[in-house]
Amino acid sequence: MAFRPKYITFDCYGTLTRFRMREMTRDIFADRVPAERMEQFILDFAAYRFDEVLGDWKPYDVVLKNAIRRLCRKWKIQYFDEEAQRYVAAVPTWGPHDDVPAGLAKVAKEIPLVILSNAMDAEIQKNVAMLGAPFHRVYTAQQAQAYKPRLQAFEYMLDSLGCNPEDVLHVSSSLRYDLMSADDIGIKHKVFVNRGHGPGNPAYNYTEIQDIGGLPGVVGL
Repeated sequence: MAFRPKYITFDCYGTLTRFRMREMTRDIFADRVPAERMEQFILDFAAYRFDEVLGDWKPYDVVLKNAIRRLCRKWKIQYFDEEAQRYVAAVPTWGPHDDVPAGLAKVAKEIPLVILSNAMDAEIQKNVAMLGAPFHRVYTAQQAQAYKPRLQAFEYMLDSLGCNPEDVLHVSSSLRYDLMSADDIGIKHKVFVNRGHGPGNPAYNYTEIQDIGGLPGVVGL
């Protein structure tokens, strides 16, 4: 690729921070969802979370609780607000994937790092503090008043940085939340971190890596 961007911009949850919704769901709903159907239950939960961020901005705890209510309704099981609150409380405690600190530290010496996350301001800083590298800026859906995949979130980041789409390299483990929209808004340089969070599609012209350890090589470091 041999492209040296002005900024490397990242999705946080799932790409850098280990997203533990799947493990939590297996634990919380083990008594109500049969083991052989749990994978579909988890997929449905992901679908509802995605659907909840497509409209007007609302706080992330509302996104999560709405998604869980809809999920429980579909599966005809009881919704408990205290269980939904467990997810909300857990998010800021999640640390990075093992490959993240070393990979980030190497590129941070040469290129400013930026996060664009579907997060609230209060929760994201705890996760970022565990990533093991300095970040030039951390932008949230709360600041943008829009969640990814909405283009408004990317517009907010680019406007705030004062740069053009072609100036950045955007890194994510999700096509649906990040790379499709990044492509739509004109970000030509993209990296897909294949963590198994969903299928890739080479039509979106990204460079694929298996973990953040592969990122320095993408920018020639």
